[in-house]
Amino acid sequence: MTQTLLVAAALAFVLLLYSGYGYWAWTAAAALGLAAWAWAGVDSPIAFAATLAALLALAVLFGVPVVRRPLISAPAMRRARAFLPRLGDTERIALEAGTVWWDGDLFSGAPDWRKLLEFRPKPLSERERAFLDGPAEALCRMIDDWQITQDRELPQQVWDHLKRERFFGMIIPEEYGGLGFSAIGHSAVVTKVASRSIPVACTLMVPNSLGPAELLLHYGTDEQRDYYLPRLAIGEEIPCFALTEPHAGSDAASVRSTGVVCRGTYDGKEVIGIRLNWSKRYITLAPVATVIGLAFRMYDPDGLLGGEKDLGITCALIPRATPGVTIGERHDPMGVVFPNGPITGTDVFVPLDFVIGGRSGVGQGWRMLMECLAAGRSISLPALSVAAVELAARFTGAYASIREQFNMPIGRFEGIEEALARIAGHAYLMNATRVLTCGAVDAGEKPAVLSGVAKAYLTDGMRACITDAMDIVAGAGICRGPRNVLSRIYVAAPIAITVEGANILTRSLIVFGQGSIRCHPFVRDEIRAIQENDSALFDKVLFKHLGFVGRNALRSLLLALSGGRLAGEPGGQPAHYFRSLTRFSAAFALVTDATLATLGGALKRREKISGRLADALAWMYLASAALKRFHDDGRPAADLPLLRWSCDLALWKIQQALVGVLDNLPNRPVAMMLRALIFPLGARQRPPSDALGAKVARGLLDGGDTRRRLSQDIFVPETTEDGLGRLEAALDLVVASQEIRRKVRDAVRQGRLDAEPAANLTERALALGIIDADERRRLDEAARAQDAVIQVDAFPAARYVLLKG
Repeated sequence: MTQTLLVAAALAFVLLLYSGYGYWAWTAAAALGLAAWAWAGVDSPIAFAATLAALLALAVLFGVPVVRRPLISAPAMRRARAFLPRLGDTERIALEAGTVWWDGDLFSGAPDWRKLLEFRPKPLSERERAFLDGPAEALCRMIDDWQITQDRELPQQVWDHLKRERFFGMIIPEEYGGLGFSAIGHSAVVTKVASRSIPVACTLMVPNSLGPAELLLHYGTDEQRDYYLPRLAIGEEIPCFALTEPHAGSDAASVRSTGVVCRGTYDGKEVIGIRLNWSKRYITLAPVATVIGLAFRMYDPDGLLGGEKDLGITCALIPRATPGVTIGERHDPMGVVFPNGPITGTDVFVPLDFVIGGRSGVGQGWRMLMECLAAGRSISLPALSVAAVELAARFTGAYASIREQFNMPIGRFEGIEEALARIAGHAYLMNATRVLTCGAVDAGEKPAVLSGVAKAYLTDGMRACITDAMDIVAGAGICRGPRNVLSRIYVAAPIAITVEGANILTRSLIVFGQGSIRCHPFVRDEIRAIQENDSALFDKVLFKHLGFVGRNALRSLLLALSGGRLAGEPGGQPAHYFRSLTRFSAAFALVTDATLATLGGALKRREKISGRLADALAWMYLASAALKRFHDDGRPAADLPLLRWSCDLALWKIQQALVGVLDNLPNRPVAMMLRALIFPLGARQRPPSDALGAKVARGLLDGGDTRRRLSQDIFVPETTEDGLGRLEAALDLVVASQEIRRKVRDAVRQGRLDAEPAANLTERALALGIIDADERRRLDEAARAQDAVIQVDAFPAARYVLLKG
């Protein structure tokens, strides 16, 4: 009886802890188990009573708040206060910016997959589809990206089209003359245009991303919106946003640009205004901008506004023609022809109402930037990255089917196949992430952490895939000219990596640094309790947090031992991946808490560890997006290899990230304990297999449907155009002639036809009756097209010396 009670109590403790029940539930189960143990092992009634009394004392000590607070929580709070880093106002604003969405589930250790699968991203509207098929298609047709590189300017007809069709007003509501597009509509336009020309895409991205229009929509006065938004929508005003400085790049909050409140004369009237001095660089559209969004630190030394002297970071709109503004010089970002340059201002005086939001916007600039960045960063650069990878998938799939070496298409060689698989897999995975992240924005979220994930990991994926694509096309990729559509993307890749928060910074400091406080179920409340000296709140949150740690420790162990089978996640074809991600979510939550507890404020300086934790979070999100895409597409069997490749890669990356943390966590006993809980059977996850990679790669070859679906968001030019256009035409001819080519090869193998000389093989095949005249014509036509598209550009010496870019 006693042993049965002991076993039952132990099982109850395990189940209650695993299921996340409250403190008293699993404390009672533990007490029952200990009581059974005492009953079985202690003969003396006095010893048994003493054991029960000790258990009761422990239960009161840890379970009764009025007793627990002074004896346990108060000392813990004092220790935590000394342990945690002090947050300045700019750090606090950055950490509080945006909203928590699916990232909160991933931090929870028990993500609610049904919530994700039931979420319905906003689809493209009929207006947005019509715009993609109309003005966006027309824009792509008029673009000659090679000529833009040579002219070093966008042609006037492109500027006119952008303004006339309101490309600069995609995010501006229709009531102000804009298009009022959703995030997914905005993203779709950028994706299509970026697949045609990075310079043109960059030109239309800035006005629709973090810039004056978005800031005015959220924070501007009615007068500012009424004046500027209609002009911005039609391109009458071209905006830029001046934030980055020589001494304030990644540390944007440390801007040295100043604005001093003073009296001065503007338009012949004496007004209270701001005297500005600044030096900015890397400002996209600056050389052509007519209005400058400026971030600066504002001071009121004479108390003209009646408040503090240091008013904080502020944003204002400065017309280009304002005296003291120096603008027009250009940087040369990797030879990619989009307007980018420095701006300086010397003793520039503007009225106070030039501040975005007027007086109420004074000192609110950093909050404005942090809150708006979450949405803008979710759209433009992820869209550009997806465009590049989809273009790489379409181009290399065709090229690897057409280009032959050793009498075989190069796509059939395993070395090429390996690179093709990475391109195809990333095209599926990255577009899934783009769509899901835009869906969150359209649902009203401002996903500060997930936008950083999308920006950093999709631009990194683009760089890796374009490198693979360049390796596949080899010599054809390094010879610049109209035929080469990959080299210009390859050159531009570092720009996407660098802007809107350099990826090293985003990975090592922002994603996990912000996520661990913003998305964790308890850390933010604990910090608030410490800052407000609220012992009751700290006590409440601390013991919830301890239960959370205990539950995740047990879940990590049991899910690892069971292969995730105890997770109880959605069934169907990808059920294994849901279970595995749930297992890793619990492990991630446990490692996060252990890392925060053992490193505390020092974690800010341990960027390698925080970077690995960012990797784990990011790849959980990317895998979630792939599973969501597969579900929303109706679980098509044709996409199963792509889903499996994506999830196998993501799970392996998550495992590698967690192993890296455990290998390098300074507290070795804690690391050893974590390893036993998370990897009791070892780190058994493997990257995508060669066989799976072969299936994925073959989907890009021979003009198959997978290749078309993976590149459905990009512009495909006419078949008469050099580059992708002629490649598409040649692919159709080569695929259509495959059966005829097979007849000739079979005849060679059977000895009916000599393989040499190759020059007149089809003529001899015709003479022997192996093929007929029409088949010979089709073979010759395919051969001519094949030969034409594997050629590279060559220039006369006189023209070569004039080439630019």
